[in-house]
Amino acid sequence: MKKIIILVLTMVISFFSCRKKEVYPDFTMDFLDVGKADCMVLRTENSTVVIDCGEKGDGKQILSLLAENEIETVDYLIITHYDKDHVGGAAKLINNIDVKNVLAPDYTEESGEMEKYNKALAGKNITPVLMHEDISFTLDDVEYTVYAPKKTFYGEDNDNDFSLVTKVVYHDTTMLFTGDAMEQRIEEIMDIGNCTLLKVPYHARKIDNLEDFIKRVRPEYAVACTSAEEFSDNTKNILSKYRVESYSTCDDGRITAVSDGNDITFSTQY
Repeated sequence: MKKIIILVLTMVISFFSCRKKEVYPDFTMDFLDVGKADCMVLRTENSTVVIDCGEKGDGKQILSLLAENEIETVDYLIITHYDKDHVGGAAKLINNIDVKNVLAPDYTEESGEMEKYNKALAGKNITPVLMHEDISFTLDDVEYTVYAPKKTFYGEDNDNDFSLVTKVVYHDTTMLFTGDAMEQRIEEIMDIGNCTLLKVPYHARKIDNLEDFIKRVRPEYAVACTSAEEFSDNTKNILSKYRVESYSTCDDGRITAVSDGNDITFSTQY
């Protein structure tokens, strides 16, 4: 009887170990090298989502990437918040390509970059969705959920915690894009669930509850969109402590992550 049980277990283990993984089209995520700024382009064969647009002047880099891949339409532009290192290149993108939908937080900001952004939206007759509730949509089998901020006020001069957070699920891989979320906003998304890839919040600066967040979401990989000066030793130590395979635009240049629906592979500029 014992031999039969061992034989059955061996057959079951063999079956699952030999079973072929499902084959899916590639889902590509480009983290552009725009210094201490955020700009990500997420694309499948038939869809494109841009999360943030870097600073003024970085719009050219986005347009170049889109042209290289013969992309003429952006399905969704997600502006996490209105700091110049996130919205700066948005006007250039909007003025030069067909942007179908824009998602943004609902608060006001006065800056030259915002004036150009609002003018570009008006020129293209685009009314952005100013988010008060979470929004979900699916493009090419990629599931997106954009999480709205839960408060209307986070303190004086604290725009970062208005950051929209985007969770992207492609079969067995989950990606989390956190904008410049700081302590209050991170507390709001603490129960968002595990992820395969984390875009490190707030340009990988020191955040008091970052370690708690890393323990909760358990990323296998992390990407920091940052400069060498902003990349905190505290953040580096936390990522190392939890054995998160990490990349940064300040060290690696443009980072391309490709999900095949089962795992993620990386290539870097440097």
